Amino acid sequence: VQLQASGGGLVQAGDSLRLSCAASGRTISTYVMGWFRQAPGKEREFVTAISSTGHIRNYADSVKGRFTISRDNAKNTVILQMNSLKPEDTAAYYCAARAAWSTPTIRTQSTYFGWGQGTQVTVSS
Repeated sequence: VQLQASGGGLVQAGDSLRLSCAASGRTISTYVMGWFRQAPGKEREFVTAISSTGHIRNYADSVKGRFTISRDNAKNTVILQMNSLKPEDTAAYYCAARAAWSTPTIRTQSTYFGWGQGTQVTVSS
């Protein structure tokens, strides 16, 4: 599966952005989908993940209550709604897939595949 993130941009603190992850090559309906981000000079980190049915979600503490992940399997897309953005949210955002949900490893990057080019989010203060 090939994944492409889009929707990034330059916004001010407190603004919102909606990122999309479009899949091609096969359906993502059976995959767990995740979002990760990488800030300049830092390692890539987990942001959020959603189960194949959309019933289970997991969020990093830093985004809990501000970001919402959702999916539309019919459209083969995953959405990351980001509200109340902060300068520390500035990063390149990536989406990726994994085969199944396992809470102990849901935040582990090596369990994901299909990494594509990210989309840049820049939040000014």
